[in-house]
Amino acid sequence: MNPPSALPRRIVILGPPGSGKSTLARDLGARHGLPVFHLDRAYWRPGWVAADPDSFRAEVERIAALPAWVIDGNYTDTIAPRFARADTVIYLDMPAWRCTARVLRRTLSNRGRVRPEGPEGCPEQLAVEFLRYAATWNRLRRARTLALVERFAGSRIVLRGRRAVAAFARTGADGQAA
Repeated sequence: MNPPSALPRRIVILGPPGSGKSTLARDLGARHGLPVFHLDRAYWRPGWVAADPDSFRAEVERIAALPAWVIDGNYTDTIAPRFARADTVIYLDMPAWRCTARVLRRTLSNRGRVRPEGPEGCPEQLAVEFLRYAATWNRLRRARTLALVERFAGSRIVLRGRRAVAAFARTGADGQAA
């Protein structure tokens, strides 16, 4: 883990579904006065229709070109423009069982409604396919994503477990207590 050396202005948050990416993004954005972008909002169109890959990439590039931001979401096909501009990358390393349980709880508690950070026109729905995606994230994608984080040239922060995430959220990327 490389701790941040200066106040971060462009933060990428990666991790499994249900790991707390959106919550941490919101917390860091509020703490540092940074705009927050949830990539699910850029990717999904109403009715859970995926964006055209070219228009999604263009939107990610537009966001990454902004002077400051917190971006949460994996979408590794568009990692290059984010990593090229980011100064900090955070990976939330959470156990699959916890992430899957969080996805299930979030889905059931918001069923039929769009979450505040969710894509417009995309109400939460119970999808076995997405639960399977969350449950298998660590086995199928964790190593590859951590390798991407390791190659990132700026500050790299890997938070393992909910206590580490909570402690980081309390002190923020600047290391100062709120």
